[in-house]
Amino acid sequence: MDQNPIRYQTVRLIGKLLHPLTESNLITIPEYREIIAQLKHLADKGTPLPTVIPKLVDQTEAATMLGISLANFKRLEREGYFPFKRKMVGTSVRYRNSDIIRFILTSEEVE
Repeated sequence: MDQNPIRYQTVRLIGKLLHPLTESNLITIPEYREIIAQLKHLADKGTPLPTVIPKLVDQTEAATMLGISLANFKRLEREGYFPFKRKMVGTSVRYRNSDIIRFILTSEEVE
């Protein structure tokens, strides 16, 4: 029997309790996302999120990380769907892998 220290119901409850604090700016949105991402991983794996070595990725790699096609990624980015922003390196478009990972971990609903 798997003994996770935190249940999904608890993560959902904490998320609902903390969300009003983001609206009153007591907790920033990035802080909120970090808390929820850590709690979701703790509920799922029983350990905190692993440390990700930050690096910049191109659009193709970003789309692959998200499990979508490059065309779909470009369309969604154009429509402002993603909270992470592009970084220009010369004329090349790049994204922080840590921003993409945070988006993936915080955008899924806990069941």
